[in-house]
Amino acid sequence: MHTRGFPHRIQFLVIASCTVLMFTPTAHGTVLPRVGRGPVPEDQIKWDKVPEDSQACLKCHVAKGITGSAIRDWQLSKHFAEGVGCATCHIPAKDAVAAIAQAPTACEDKTVRRAVSPRNCAQCHAEQMEQFSGGKHAIAWVAMTAMPTTAEQPKAIIDGEKGCGGCHRIGRDEGKCDSCHTRHLFAAAEARRPEACMTCHMGFDHPQWEMYSTSKHGSIYLTQGSKWDWNVKLGDWFSQPDKASLQRPRAPVCSTCHMPKGDHAVRTAWGFLGLRLPEKDEEWLKYRQKILIGLGVLSPEGQPTARLDVVKVGKLARLSAEEWQAERDRMIAVCVNCHARGFAVQNLEAADSIIKESDKLMAEAIDIVEALYRDGVIERPVDRPPHPDLLRFYEVKYPVEQKLYTMFLEHRMRSFQGAFHMNPDYQHWYGWAEMKRDLYEIRHEAQELRAARGKASAGAY
Repeated sequence: MHTRGFPHRIQFLVIASCTVLMFTPTAHGTVLPRVGRGPVPEDQIKWDKVPEDSQACLKCHVAKGITGSAIRDWQLSKHFAEGVGCATCHIPAKDAVAAIAQAPTACEDKTVRRAVSPRNCAQCHAEQMEQFSGGKHAIAWVAMTAMPTTAEQPKAIIDGEKGCGGCHRIGRDEGKCDSCHTRHLFAAAEARRPEACMTCHMGFDHPQWEMYSTSKHGSIYLTQGSKWDWNVKLGDWFSQPDKASLQRPRAPVCSTCHMPKGDHAVRTAWGFLGLRLPEKDEEWLKYRQKILIGLGVLSPEGQPTARLDVVKVGKLARLSAEEWQAERDRMIAVCVNCHARGFAVQNLEAADSIIKESDKLMAEAIDIVEALYRDGVIERPVDRPPHPDLLRFYEVKYPVEQKLYTMFLEHRMRSFQGAFHMNPDYQHWYGWAEMKRDLYEIRHEAQELRAARGKASAGAY
């Protein structure tokens, strides 16, 4: 069982999970305990405030004793206060995608659908929908299904909410707003808190929650965040930097940096893979080319492959200097709300250099495995690209290939992401140090494989 870093991670997940599950902010800022999930007695519904087009829905659900928690949470929501009822969301908008509009329904009213299209949300939240559509979350489902081994996994892991699909569903059918704004409260205050992000942004390949929550920014949040007014819009968080108040946030959370002023695009300069093209640093470009070959984006001869289109569609990397710089400038604009510009630039550039150092180790490891293929030491699969395929993840044959994939997707990620999330321990011990160990083990295993092959060849004569 793989247990590196497990106790360290779980400690903060337990603390944060209890915070989220026990208390929920209402639209008016009060914090109420989450209620149970049984049927709702009819006399507990505020019928005078229920929109006319939702009266029949509630009466039916109450009579059948179903979705009690949805009814209760909805009554706590701003939607309820504003007269937004069941029909507004659950009868698909005219331009809703076919997967929702034509889906089967168990409801007696055959115009109703369980899934909600973001086109319905856009009727009131058009700006947020447009921003979301241009960001990375909107193509999360495309990015998952484009991976070469997705089709090989059990259907429940991909299509359901138990595995990959549980997080990547945020980009399914044009988007799932309830991935962040949980049903049926849909509170902006809830989505602003970093716990809203931790379900997906944790664990093996992108432990942003663990890195953030144990950083200095995170420690300020964990010790003081319960006093902050989460109803303050993100654009107003630092509008009065000289005002002394413990009710005002004094450290960033996920949404502060990645959704400046509430922008729903949620982009970063480096992208998920920490790659950009072109690269002016010739030494770094050589390392990066090796990684792109390992990802199947470039052929061994350095020519673009069909996978480059996947990277473009999935926005997994930055493919122009202008695109990268625009996101870097946007991040610096956030940092200077609290720090001097020079300090912010210095820290971000230091993190950039850690990507380069990590890429150097990664390039050597890819070269070693590629040489094993080339020399016939290990079998080169016929159903895969002619190079080490980092995107096959755990669907590989040899332990040395498994080690290479882990080095890239777990430890390289932690090395550079830990740097950007201001977490020294994650950057070094969970990232860089593990990459060094990976490389040593890959070198050693390659030597043993070559020695074993040499003995086998000698025995053949």
